[in-house]
Amino acid sequence: MAHKPVFIMKHTIYEKFIKRLFDILLSVIILILFSWLYLILAILVRTRLGSPVIFNQERPGKDEKVFHMYKFRTMTDERDTNGDLLPDEKRLTRFGSFLRKTSLDELPEFLNILKGDMSFIGPRPLLVRYLPYYNERERLRHSVRPGLTGWAQAHGRNAISWEQKFEYDVWYVEHISFITDIRVIMDTVRAFLDRSDNGAVLNTFDDFDVHRRKQWETGEGDSRE
Repeated sequence: MAHKPVFIMKHTIYEKFIKRLFDILLSVIILILFSWLYLILAILVRTRLGSPVIFNQERPGKDEKVFHMYKFRTMTDERDTNGDLLPDEKRLTRFGSFLRKTSLDELPEFLNILKGDMSFIGPRPLLVRYLPYYNERERLRHSVRPGLTGWAQAHGRNAISWEQKFEYDVWYVEHISFITDIRVIMDTVRAFLDRSDNGAVLNTFDDFDVHRRKQWETGEGDSRE
């Protein structure tokens, strides 16, 4: 049976109070200023991809407490003759790819930020089924609120290995500050404008649980402890 992790981290005043205040203020401003964009995207998603417009999925948040993360849907519900969903690459339309490449599909996550499920900056929330496969150091990524963007997203996103991604996540947890968050924002904008990272569309790596099981089977990588 999986044990509940105990996260022992030193928290600064910025992390405990100021960071959350910024999250609330900025998410309210963005939700109000760009309400027109939300409406337009909702209409386009409904007419081109179907309903429901908002895709929500359980993700682990701070201290591994599960929450529902919101996104605009990017795939259709097309099925084969047996009624099974077609592979992701067949259900991902050009419009869905556009939403992912521009990160417009992630706009509903500002609701998660306002609710306190997420922060603007932090490790990206991954799938709940990955939880049993992290080692102790990797699980430190869950000692803070997950983010809309983070150090790993700004420095490789889906183009780097799982191990490198988690090392970046833990590095961020250990170095949270106002200056670090500003660096993440600047580097995220730079990576977005670069457009060389197409990992936002489809990840070519194995899912993390598959990746870690292969490591365990071959005796490579980190242990279960």
